Amino acid sequence: MVRILVVNDDGIASEGIAVLARALQPLGEVTVVAPDGDRSGTSHSISVHSAVRAQAMPEAGLRRFACSGTPADCVLLGVNELCGGRPDIVLSGINRGANLADDVNYSGTVAAAVEATIVGVPAIAVSLASSWPKQDPVHYWDVAASVARRLATEVLREPLPPGTYWNVNVPNVAELRGIRFTRLGRKQYADRLAREDDGGAGAAYYWVWDMSHLGGGDDTDTVAVDGGYASVTPLQIDRTDEATLRRYAARTLPA
Repeated sequence: MVRILVVNDDGIASEGIAVLARALQPLGEVTVVAPDGDRSGTSHSISVHSAVRAQAMPEAGLRRFACSGTPADCVLLGVNELCGGRPDIVLSGINRGANLADDVNYSGTVAAAVEATIVGVPAIAVSLASSWPKQDPVHYWDVAASVARRLATEVLREPLPPGTYWNVNVPNVAELRGIRFTRLGRKQYADRLAREDDGGAGAAYYWVWDMSHLGGGDDTDTVAVDGGYASVTPLQIDRTDEATLRRYAARTLPA
């Protein structure tokens, strides 16, 4: 029996994780371990100074647990304790909102896939490129779930290389033009923070993440999603800059 662990950063009550778990059930035994509330933007944080609680919340034949910790905590709990055995694959999502380009550095959705990869389980992060934090009138969760199931089937058939995971972004459209393998684009932010004064009390409020526009070449995730394609970006745990390492490896610099 194939064991599948599903996690996210939007929380156990999110619609995206429910749709994803149901879509994956034909592939094997699905266990859901998700934060008990929204943990968006927590990146790869872990619970160091407090114990993590897991509460069983079974539903419709699914093994489900609400976790008091972070997305990375959810992966560790699922892999080591709650799946009834080591999972064959981890899927993180479906996130409400894209995780494109530089978003991967902040995303709890992507961080969960990273944690799974670190502990040796193949992983895919899946996001629906809907407007966030604004509420789109329609979310095409089923389209993203279909892509996730297709890619999970591929990874189960042919495992990813060690240290590699996939970051997937699906346009919020009723019909895709296809699936493209891409590289990370770049996300550029406004060079000034958006400021609001509190009406004379002497304090100011800043909107830190004031995005200006997306950048990158034709083979990037941002361009693919803008063009109506689901993007699959293979990423690696090892962030070593090999070119610079080769340049300096033969040198010993003075202290």
